[in-house]
Amino acid sequence: MKKNIIYKASLLLSVILLTFSCDDFEEINVNPTAASADQVQVEYFINNSIIGTQMNPHVAERAFVLYWKAAGRMDAINSLPAGYADDGWSGDYYGSISGWLNAINTAIEIGESQVAAGTVKEYTNNMLQSARIWRAYLISEMADSFGPTPILAFQGVNPEFSSVEDVYYYMLEELSDAVNQLDPSINVPSSVSNLDASYGFDFAKWEKYGNSMRMRLAMRLSEVDPAKAKTEFEAAVAGSNFITTLDETFQVQELGGWNDLTGVMSREWNSQYLNATLSNLFVGLGSVKSVDQLSDYLHGAVKPADYMGVKYEDHFTLMSNDPNKGFWLDGLPEEIDPRAYAAFPIPGDFDNPEFCFYPSWASNARDIDRDLLNADGSTFKTIDATYTWNAPNHGSWGEKGSRNQIYKHQGTTPRLRLSMRNSTSKRVFFAPWESYFLVAEAAVRGWNVPMGGKQAYEAGISASFDYWEVSDYLGTYLASQDYNRVGTSVSWDHTIEPTSKTMNYVDGYTDATGTVEYTYPKNDLYMNGTVNNDLLTKIITQKFIAQNPWLPLETWNDHRRLGLPFFENPAIENLIPDVPALNTGNFMTSNVKFFPQRLKFPSRIANSDPAGYQEAVNLLGGEDNLFTPLWWAKQQ
Repeated sequence: MKKNIIYKASLLLSVILLTFSCDDFEEINVNPTAASADQVQVEYFINNSIIGTQMNPHVAERAFVLYWKAAGRMDAINSLPAGYADDGWSGDYYGSISGWLNAINTAIEIGESQVAAGTVKEYTNNMLQSARIWRAYLISEMADSFGPTPILAFQGVNPEFSSVEDVYYYMLEELSDAVNQLDPSINVPSSVSNLDASYGFDFAKWEKYGNSMRMRLAMRLSEVDPAKAKTEFEAAVAGSNFITTLDETFQVQELGGWNDLTGVMSREWNSQYLNATLSNLFVGLGSVKSVDQLSDYLHGAVKPADYMGVKYEDHFTLMSNDPNKGFWLDGLPEEIDPRAYAAFPIPGDFDNPEFCFYPSWASNARDIDRDLLNADGSTFKTIDATYTWNAPNHGSWGEKGSRNQIYKHQGTTPRLRLSMRNSTSKRVFFAPWESYFLVAEAAVRGWNVPMGGKQAYEAGISASFDYWEVSDYLGTYLASQDYNRVGTSVSWDHTIEPTSKTMNYVDGYTDATGTVEYTYPKNDLYMNGTVNNDLLTKIITQKFIAQNPWLPLETWNDHRRLGLPFFENPAIENLIPDVPALNTGNFMTSNVKFFPQRLKFPSRIANSDPAGYQEAVNLLGGEDNLFTPLWWAKQQ
């Protein structure tokens, strides 16, 4: 029944939008009040905006996977990290989010007109405030992706772009006012609750979501406008009325087929690889041994903690600041964050019900024997990747990549679990762990918050462990002083910086054993590269891991804002023309210019309204390219 109501509402909105649809800027300038306000209800448009934002497979692949997951380091796709964006992808996403904003503005204008006419139902005002909260999310999504955004567009007038600063001030004001006007005691009939794919119009949850969104957006200003960030954040948390439990998570159930509710990561040709950034955060973190997590038949594959793997310097890139460069781990790490195996089944573990065999029309996922080649194309060695743990780095691997059939292949690299790919999960937009990590960060900054930093930090980890159903390991994990591959530990009270250590390895060409000095990477983007294990690094590390895989835009945002956690530079066996600042003389350092900062405006904007486009670029404060930082992000 719920599904039928959703699709009927979708059909209604489609008819209304098609009546007024046209190209380019006009897509976001449809006068929503032209829709017969006395024939439609606010809830239809709220639900259609939420469902649309879930993304159909076409736009999901472009925005969520190829852009956000790549830039947010939750995939190994060589798109934004290698400086590549596609104008068609950007245009598809821009047009789609314009439609979602058009729908939510329709909801708001209908609600306001009904209030003015005195024809409201008891819950209409709450619907209106919920719509305003959702609109703030959508505007933030657009502004965080592109930069300057029209605030007053979608209302039948020619849009005027606003600066990112003005957009953020507007969103924070909207969230504050909307939450204050909500009455969480009001209920709606079941026929109406079915028209909210997120909360079923439980307004107490909408109120918490509004406050949590205000916390998120306030913290975004922490580096550029700390006084405003502090004021807004403290107001949002004053009553402790924000998302704190899993049942309060803002999430939308995915469905099969090809529609707006189809899973955002459901396209089988997208491999959804474990990324080097995430793997380096996982490995060694938390003192939880692999043998305590895995079935007996996998125990023989576990390697000692002081073992780097097999060194293949002629087949694996060395032109990167990835601390594992040149090595292939021919087994499993001794210790690893328990969420790692839950999220990414091990290559060759075909009996794992979460193992993903995509693409279903090919045997790629079962191809675990792959070759390293000689320069003449003949086989140098066949590698069995069964029960191994490796993650490819972004960038150009050059000739080494062409001679390496292992490093980026479905059968040899851990990939995202099946239930997050087959449209049976719920897409998460805001979860309790984010609230807790935001509070923990605020506490570290000395802001007035309702709990201590350690309490909030551990509550965030606990919520994430509950989500992944690995809470049996929580006690060991929280007490751990072991460092991951980038030199960060879990324990709040353990802030000793790591030092280099001696690791064992095997030479892949001679089979001789040797030792190497493992040096933790230097993150020049944070504290001039002097810190790997302070409280803020711990918080953002845990936040990054917890956001996987649903919130890559937020992990990208945190890295742009703070330079945390450590992101490896893309490899440059060959120079990458689209990342011109990165070269053979600086690839061991971190620099804002090495990482994508935004999406270019689609060319259709410049073509349809040159004056409007120039206004947007002027407000951006730099060139319309991928490497111009947004107002709230690190500038150098």
